[in-house]
Amino acid sequence: MSARLTTRRRLMLAAGATATVALLAAGCTSNTPQDTSTGGQTGAVSNNDDPGKKVRIGFSAPAADHGWIGSITKSAVATAAEYDDIELVQAEATNDVNLQISQIETFINDGVDAIVLQPFDGAALTDVALQAMAAGIPVINVDREFSDPNAARTTVLGDNYGMGVSAGQYICEQVGDNKDAVVAEIAGIDSLPLTQDRSRGFKDALAKCGLDVDNRVAADFTVQGGEAAAANLLQAAPHIDALWNHDDDQGVGVMAAIEAANRDEFVMVGGAGSKQVMEQIKADDTVLKATVVYPSTQAADGIKLARLLAQGKAMSDLVEVEVPRVVQLYAPVVTKENVDKYLPTAFES
Repeated sequence: MSARLTTRRRLMLAAGATATVALLAAGCTSNTPQDTSTGGQTGAVSNNDDPGKKVRIGFSAPAADHGWIGSITKSAVATAAEYDDIELVQAEATNDVNLQISQIETFINDGVDAIVLQPFDGAALTDVALQAMAAGIPVINVDREFSDPNAARTTVLGDNYGMGVSAGQYICEQVGDNKDAVVAEIAGIDSLPLTQDRSRGFKDALAKCGLDVDNRVAADFTVQGGEAAAANLLQAAPHIDALWNHDDDQGVGVMAAIEAANRDEFVMVGGAGSKQVMEQIKADDTVLKATVVYPSTQAADGIKLARLLAQGKAMSDLVEVEVPRVVQLYAPVVTKENVDKYLPTAFES
């Protein structure tokens, strides 16, 4: 084969890969027919949202101890209500591991068609999830991974490392020309892998533009913890150029500490994507200029995927005839330029 033909073939393969990515970005269960008015090609048509076999989906999640967790359940319930062919069996939200295990055992005994589970503790819920899978009930694991991948048919995840990367890239864009810029970080609970992943992504992204984290404190995802951590940080750092706070719920306290200290010399990035923060970004009258989304719609996606699995369907925008094993959601940066796009799915802090 000539070099010219080889190059041409590579270009065709690259174009095909780009087209595939574009299809994936279009959505999970779109039922909009493709335009077939030109080119004479047959367009793909999906009927995934059309009523199908009635399915019973068991749903269990932790108690709503802050806004993001509350939105997980709220969005899942709202999504299930959109489908006449879904009967949602909702367990009481709980942070009691043993109670959550018994809820899943009840789902198994009742013979539900699928289970959507955000575990309070992924490792602790692994065994009972394996029991459900062994009973032929597909489990959709949300946000907090099991210790055995076989415990879930599909796992829906946010991108914690990607959150850190997105936050770091935004800060590089804002202050990266100043190699002496002081960058600060208010993390969540340091012992959690998700916090460690976020910090690692942040550090890696900053390194690309020659910056590093000069001041770092950890909070606990609560308003009170955020305020205390921010107060300590601001006292230790008399000047800051950029600040990333991992979590918009604890960010309520962070903002209170910033206002109390009368500090406004830096640009601040939030994390998770609360409605309150997005509204502040839109108003553009505080240090908050952006936030990085960690979608609270993960369980809602889990409900849609559970329905597809129970009805023997696949994701219509994929050529693959099975629902994927892992669906990882993107961590976009929200600024005043694009905030209106993300406000409808933002959660209440």
